[in-house]
Amino acid sequence: MSTTTTPRTDATSRTPLRGRLAVLSVMLGIFAIVTTEILPIGLLTPIGADFGVADGTAGLMMTMPGLLAAVAAPVVTLATARADRRLMLSALVLLLAVANFLTAAATAYWLVLVARVLVGITIGGFWSIGVGPAARLVRPASAGRATAVVFAAVPLGSVFGVPAGTFIGGLAGWRTAFAAMGLLSTGVLALLLLTLPALPPAAVTRPSVLRALLRGTGTRYALLMTFLIVIAHFATYTYVTPFLRQITRTDPARITGYLLLYGAAGVVGNFIGGALVTRAPRLAFGTAAATIAAATALLPVLGRTDAGALALLVVWGLGYGAVPVCSQTWFARAAPQAPEAATVLFTASFQATLAAGALTGGAVVDHTSLRAVMWCGAVTAGLVVLAAGVRRAEPRTPGQREAVACGSPDSAVRR
Repeated sequence: MSTTTTPRTDATSRTPLRGRLAVLSVMLGIFAIVTTEILPIGLLTPIGADFGVADGTAGLMMTMPGLLAAVAAPVVTLATARADRRLMLSALVLLLAVANFLTAAATAYWLVLVARVLVGITIGGFWSIGVGPAARLVRPASAGRATAVVFAAVPLGSVFGVPAGTFIGGLAGWRTAFAAMGLLSTGVLALLLLTLPALPPAAVTRPSVLRALLRGTGTRYALLMTFLIVIAHFATYTYVTPFLRQITRTDPARITGYLLLYGAAGVVGNFIGGALVTRAPRLAFGTAAATIAAATALLPVLGRTDAGALALLVVWGLGYGAVPVCSQTWFARAAPQAPEAATVLFTASFQATLAAGALTGGAVVDHTSLRAVMWCGAVTAGLVVLAAGVRRAEPRTPGQREAVACGSPDSAVRR
C-alpha cells in the first residue's frame, strides 16, 4: 500500500489569523453541507404536501444525496488526486449553492431530486478531500485543534442548522429555508476564495490503496458496524417529523424546539463517545447502538405524549451523537498509514447506508406505519449490540498510536 507524496503547503509562512480564518471557512463549508443534507428531515411533511407526494416518496430527498455521495467519495478523490484542493473545495461549495437555489425554485418534485443529486456529489467530494488539508492551514502545533474545529461542524449542523431551517420554513415556507442555505453557501464560497492558500494534495490516493484497505479485517468490521447502525438510525430519524405530527400530535411550532434539544443531546453524545471509544471501542459502539434501540423501540409506546416523545428524542440524540465518532475511529484504526483513503471509505459507506436507511424506512412507512418503522430500526440497532459483543476490539499498535498523535481522524474527533 503506497501513496505518492507531493510538497506540502508551508503553513509556517501564514499568519495565525489567516490560518484560523481558512480553517473557519472549511468548517463553515461542512456546516453548510451537513445542514443541507439533513434539512429535509425537518421539512419533509410540507415539501411532500406541496408536491402531492407521500412521506415515503418525499424521503427520497434523503436517499439521493447519500447514494451519490457514496459514489462521489472515491470517484472525486481519485479523479482529482493531483488537483489543487483549494480549487476543488471552492467548486464543490459552488455546486452546493446551485443545488440549494434550484431546490428553492423547483416547480416539480423531480427538480428537487436533481438538486439533491448535486448535493450528494458535494458531500462525497468535500468530505473526502476537505478534512485532511485543514491541518495544513495552521502551524504544526495547532494542527490537531484545527481538524477538531472542522469536525465540530457535524453536530453543529444538527444543533443549529436543521432547527433554524425548520424554524425559517415554519415562518416563511420551506423554499425560503433552502434559499437561505443557498445564500450561506455563497458566503462560504467567498470566504474559501479569500482565505485558502494553494493546497496541492499532500498524497495521491491510488485505487490500489482503497482495494488493500477493503481486504483488511478491521475495515470490514467497521463497514459492518457502520452499515447496521446508520441504517437503523436513518430508517427511523428520516420520518421523525411525520411521527411527531401524526402520532404524538405535536404542534408544528414545537417540533423545531424538539429537534434543537435532540441536536444538543447529540453534541453531548459526540464528546462522550469520543472520550469512551479510545479506551473501550466495543463498549462505546455497543452503548450507542443500545441507546438508539431503546429510544426507537419505546417511541411508539411512550411517544404518544409530548413529554414522552421529547425525553426519548434526547436519549436518541445522546446515542446517535456518538455514532460518527465510533465509526470513523474504527476506520482510522484500520488504516493509520492512509488517513485520506480511510476517510474515503468512511464517507462512502456512511452515505450509502444513509441512503439505504432512508429508502428502507420509506418503504416500511408507505406499506405499514410510522410505528412499524421505529420498531424495525430498534431491531437493527440491536444487531449492532450483538456484533459489538462477539468481536474483541483490536489492540492499538505502536504505529496506530503514532498515527493518532500525528492527527489522524481518530485523534481529530476526540480533541
